[in-house]
Amino acid sequence: MSLQSSEIKFAYWVPNVSGGLVVSTIEQRTDWSYDYNIRLAQTAEKNGFEYALTQIRFTAGYGAENQHESVSFSHALLAKTEKLKVIAAILPGPWKPALAAKQLATIDYLTQGRIAINVVSGWFRGEFDAIGEPWPEHDERYIRSEEFIRTLKGIWTTDNYSFEGKYYQFQNYTLKPKPAQKPYIEVFQGGSSCAARDMAARVSDWYFTNGNSVAEIKKQIDDVRAKAKLENRHVKIGVNAFIIARDTEQEAQAVLNEIISKANVEAVNAFGDATREAGAAAPEQEGNWAKSTFDDLVQYNDGFKTNLIGTPQQIAERIVDLKSVGVDLILSGFLHFIEEVEYFGENVLPLVRQIEQQQLQHLQVPAKSA
Repeated sequence: MSLQSSEIKFAYWVPNVSGGLVVSTIEQRTDWSYDYNIRLAQTAEKNGFEYALTQIRFTAGYGAENQHESVSFSHALLAKTEKLKVIAAILPGPWKPALAAKQLATIDYLTQGRIAINVVSGWFRGEFDAIGEPWPEHDERYIRSEEFIRTLKGIWTTDNYSFEGKYYQFQNYTLKPKPAQKPYIEVFQGGSSCAARDMAARVSDWYFTNGNSVAEIKKQIDDVRAKAKLENRHVKIGVNAFIIARDTEQEAQAVLNEIISKANVEAVNAFGDATREAGAAAPEQEGNWAKSTFDDLVQYNDGFKTNLIGTPQQIAERIVDLKSVGVDLILSGFLHFIEEVEYFGENVLPLVRQIEQQQLQHLQVPAKSA
């Protein structure tokens, strides 16, 4: 296993949609309001989180009855923080690259380089149908997303930019001012299909994967990195995890059991049906949630599978295990966001840094005496 010299980074899911991060009737002291999210963002940046990811939803469902739009909400969080970088989720289709490039460049300029983008190719056809957007076949959605990313980068770095693609065309377009970040705003994307990994290898800076075991995550990382190497590129990796850190392992497991026992069965099953339909559309007949059980689906992106559930020491050790197979960032969800982000910063993060430092010291070769 390789060991990265840089520290692993942490992001959190912004609860800009109602219902929290689990499809359960358990109490969640998490709120989708602006005031709550400002307090959360300020708490997160004080407790070692470098990134926050806003969610993009256009329609109600699966417990998310209300949704704030991702780009404007991201800007609102940036206005009230100092260091945090916010990743705005964007769907090609509803957004056109000219609009996205202009929006994000302006926000980047106003916030001195603290916006990023997560390009979501789309998995929920019902949402696209509801808003009258075309729904291309699975791999076509990734072709469109790849053009979307290529055109964003072109607009952000080139004057008199021209592009002739299947989905987007530009003729001698110049955007000014360009983003503050150089060469361009960071681009994230997710997905587990071959098309998603291929696209990440070619054009994305970061690849998000659903939660999973260390061994399964390593398989995906190795595949993406091998493909990126053929393109003379390096792709960084973010992994989803629902974190339940408690003073004892028994307390943490009790919380997990309560979340699952109080699952909203109808909503979880509806979500499972939608994800299976999406996965079946992939050429390999396998999508993000192909091997997810009912219990896994109680957390949208298989966050329980990553197993960051237990004591601070157990979680810290598992985080460093993920880092050892190439994970660069943990995308974190919590039950009670503000207090648990604070607990994580005070009790888990220092242990992660301590283990990282110990491993680096162990690898250092003593200098030879003259």
